[in-house]
Amino acid sequence: MSKRAVLEVIALDAEDAVAAQAGGADRLELVTDMAADGLTPSASTVAAIRAAVDIDVRVMLRLADGFAAGDVERLARVAGELREAGATQFVLGFLDAEGDVDLGAVEQIAKVLDGCRWTFHRAIDRAADRDALRKQLADFPGLDTYLTAGAAGGVDEGLSVLLAEARRRGEPGYEQQLLVGGGLRLDHVSGLLDAGIDGFHIGGAARPAGWDGPVSADAVAEWRRVLGA
Repeated sequence: MSKRAVLEVIALDAEDAVAAQAGGADRLELVTDMAADGLTPSASTVAAIRAAVDIDVRVMLRLADGFAAGDVERLARVAGELREAGATQFVLGFLDAEGDVDLGAVEQIAKVLDGCRWTFHRAIDRAADRDALRKQLADFPGLDTYLTAGAAGGVDEGLSVLLAEARRRGEPGYEQQLLVGGGLRLDHVSGLLDAGIDGFHIGGAARPAGWDGPVSADAVAEWRRVLGA
């Protein structure tokens, strides 16, 4: 490969962040409450992690389980507070009741982010038409990544979609990096790398003791080894 593949690790606190960086992670996705698949952390957690590590941190903007935007005004205020706490990169993604991208909500939050880089998360895997979603978001400021398994059921189910989208990179709506996550295993990596995919996202795979235990630097280091130094 011409460049190092990005390894992003889910962190819940500063302890996770330090271990992930020690293992070779390039970036963190900072969340709270994994029972709800990851919600917005507190501003104090953001500040603590920014003080503990010097790798990139993307902070989740999601107030409740599911992919509806909910109270967008409140979310916009929270986004502003997180920026004041030191957050410079974010993760978000909103769908309406029909499974289409909620453009109004995305526009309102993107305005608050004011050019900060951000990831559209796995809401894309629940979208009614992921190609249409990509094209609708093609020119949004700051959007540089899609976190996706290719399907709601995970990478095993969505592998063919991931490979097809990798082949389209550079087309309108497909300029953003694919960050593969959701049931991702080490045995998936070789085929994804061969397809030109250069972004990988792990959560439970970095925690040998499960979500009740911390991130393991050794587990992260094994992913870093397989992805390449």
